[in-house]
Amino acid sequence: MTVQRNRSLSLIPKRWPIHLMLILATVIMLYPLLWMVSSSLKPETEIFESSGLIPSQLTFSNYVNGWTALQTPFTRFYINSFIIVIVSVIGNVLTSSLTGYAFARLEFRFKRIWFSLMLMTLMLPFHVTLVPRYIMFNELDWINTFLPLVVPSFMATQAFFVFLNVQFIRGIPRDLDEAAAVDGANKWDIFRRIIFPLSMPALITTAIFSFIWTWNDFLSQLLYLNKTELLTVPLALRQFVSAMDQSSFGQLFAMSTLAQIPILLFFVFGQKYIVEGIATTGFKG
Repeated sequence: MTVQRNRSLSLIPKRWPIHLMLILATVIMLYPLLWMVSSSLKPETEIFESSGLIPSQLTFSNYVNGWTALQTPFTRFYINSFIIVIVSVIGNVLTSSLTGYAFARLEFRFKRIWFSLMLMTLMLPFHVTLVPRYIMFNELDWINTFLPLVVPSFMATQAFFVFLNVQFIRGIPRDLDEAAAVDGANKWDIFRRIIFPLSMPALITTAIFSFIWTWNDFLSQLLYLNKTELLTVPLALRQFVSAMDQSSFGQLFAMSTLAQIPILLFFVFGQKYIVEGIATTGFKG
């Protein structure tokens, strides 16, 4: 014990520069967020006059006034965002797990070709398919509805999630499948009773990333949603800026701060599953 303690103490002088650099990098990355939260608690006249993070006078009026600053309260925008996010998360989890199971366990014609094509979509920029998708959804009369934002999630269009589940399922021993098949289980029973429960780390990772990406999505929602009652939180913040006839940055920062809370809570409670799903087994093999 004494030898180990002495070794640890001897390593402290060597490690403190690394720790100092990490702390400095953390402060630099967090400073914009801290400044936004601090500005949301300052009076309007103090936001750009004072560069300090600690307000001289705390005020919560920015939150109260900002919630009803637009014609539609922010409650409506939060409901819209949660509807899109929840449906998208369910769709991505179900279809990516099913597609991943097919590529990892089932045998069918041109399996490697289809898998390669699926991986190629990871390198395809989103903007390439922007116009064709808009034309297609416009022909289906889906503009100004949530359908263009949620239906693709039930088509396994997110290749990253499919690849994540494929790699995770490949790490599950095939002996479990063979034992279940001996007991009379078919392919669907194997997926439902064995693969799906054992893939929880990858599925939760899929849900977390899907939640964050969908909540923060701006371009897709901007293209398909034009009516005020259908706007999501990111679009409402943009509407909030364009609707300001006078300087109201305090209200904008207050609403922007509230918009980060669902993402922060979702990530904090699920971060251990991200590590387990990606760092340990998600991209193994």
